[in-house]
Amino acid sequence: MTALAAAALPPVKPHPVSDFFYRRRALLVLLLLVPPLLWVGVVYVGSLLALLANSFFGLDHFSGQVVREFTLKNFAELGTGANLDVVARTVGMALAVTLACIALALPVAYYMARYASGATRAALYIAIMLPLWSSYLVRLYAWKLLLAKEGAISWVLAKLHLSWVLEALLATPVIGGHSLSFSPLGTFIVFVYLWLPFMILPIQAALERVPASLIEASSDLGARPAGTFWRVVFPLAVPGIAAGAIFTFSLTLGDYIVPGVIGDSSMFIGQVVSLQQGTAGNIPFAAALSLVPIVVIALFLWGAKRLGAFDAL
Repeated sequence: MTALAAAALPPVKPHPVSDFFYRRRALLVLLLLVPPLLWVGVVYVGSLLALLANSFFGLDHFSGQVVREFTLKNFAELGTGANLDVVARTVGMALAVTLACIALALPVAYYMARYASGATRAALYIAIMLPLWSSYLVRLYAWKLLLAKEGAISWVLAKLHLSWVLEALLATPVIGGHSLSFSPLGTFIVFVYLWLPFMILPIQAALERVPASLIEASSDLGARPAGTFWRVVFPLAVPGIAAGAIFTFSLTLGDYIVPGVIGDSSMFIGQVVSLQQGTAGNIPFAAALSLVPIVVIALFLWGAKRLGAFDAL
């Protein structure tokens, strides 16, 4: 009966357009790739090429107009002491924040991957992701209040009779200042808080791929827990660590809002680029300085790729 009913139905003719693309699948794939390729090629790569071109122009300081003549003056100016200090300070902060995030993220990620389950793991995920659901600026200014001289952190330390610890830290050269909210130490704390989730999640994803049989085999062969972690678990977590380091390093390197709100008058690359482009109107030098973090991040990505970072993304 079913066969007779099917035979009575008229044959379905394919739509000419779908039939055309079905027979030419390569053309269909090409059409699907055109929009993202145009976006990447024109908007992203094109803007980078325009940035590179502007870095070879000069500025007429009398009229404030960009002189579109080839010059290497901007790159020579990058080698001055003040600009080298800015680059060294920014890269040093990015490396310090990345290392601190690794040290804090490893225990949390290891516990989530090996021991937490069910409601505990869900609660940890929410606790890690919850700060990301609020505004970046709200979190930043909340930390400014916490780190202020009359803020909650100073109050708690005073109640615990530990104000001398804070005073010793603030008196330390390089990291100290008038208060936590006006010191490189405060900038470092806020950076670590902001980017820590971006380190925990890739490491946790990498550790979840570690077979439990490897850990059991290490224990059966007489390895202690510490030896198992450093010789078995940690090498397999390196791709996740490198993936998280990409986020923490690059986000710190390019951020100019945190140093402008938290910290002393020390300048970072992003702040100098913003001032040169906006206040001074020196777009060629701002473009040349913008190439510095691009080159640094490119070298960092090359090293991270060698460590297998993109396998954990």
